[in-house]
Amino acid sequence: MNTFLRTVAAAFFIILAARADEHLDVLKVRSDTYSNVTVTAVSATDIYFTHSRGMGNAKLKYLDPALQKHFAYDASQATTAEKAQAQAGAQYQEQILHAQTVPRQPESTPKPVQAANEQDYVAPKLYARSVRGQRAPEFVVEKWLTPRPDATGKFLLIDFWATWCGPCRRSIPELNAFQARFQDRLVVIGVSGESEADIRKMTAPHIDYAVASDPQERMDHSLAITGIPHCILVDPTGIVRYEGMPTYLDDAKLQHFLDKYGR
Repeated sequence: MNTFLRTVAAAFFIILAARADEHLDVLKVRSDTYSNVTVTAVSATDIYFTHSRGMGNAKLKYLDPALQKHFAYDASQATTAEKAQAQAGAQYQEQILHAQTVPRQPESTPKPVQAANEQDYVAPKLYARSVRGQRAPEFVVEKWLTPRPDATGKFLLIDFWATWCGPCRRSIPELNAFQARFQDRLVVIGVSGESEADIRKMTAPHIDYAVASDPQERMDHSLAITGIPHCILVDPTGIVRYEGMPTYLDDAKLQHFLDKYGR
């Protein structure tokens, strides 16, 4: 990233804590209404919060004008930040990480996609765009904070999380267990939109799986994630087999997906 984009990114994508822990009885974002809201952070473009149903974030530009003023929303600054984000994303295309899978079959003998069916477990709540049974969005991160895992021929369990998210941190021990129990068939990856420095400040619980940082949250945006923790289970051919909070998974459910869609 050039000096200009690095400066702009630093100015606009660092999460501000000035409004942390502020409580709102109700927060309206377009057609969505959230109750019992506690603001956790505010950036130039977004507000992050917990609410009665979990975790969420929303664009400041979609809030009521009074709340925009309250949270010091500046439309011109937000536009600059979003443009910088787009420019930086384009420059990082050469560094894009593709989830490693088994080699593609020759075009003359394509393997048919196994569509999701009703025998598969479906999370009771989903705070993201549904892609179950579809090809996963392109997997891209800005920086690996652990060695880049070899996912050749394995399932990927990608967990979108943040250090400030209580439910995310409570999911870590189970994700550690999944990585240990199914390491021959599964790679667990935690992706956070926070900076490397913020992620490394967290010392507990310890994470035993791969961790990456992507402050631009490109995959989050592709999936339209509105609440974390959120994870997707991608089979070795690149198809999403599970989506939702990791806490809804257990050994039996995960084993089902690995056996059914594994190669």
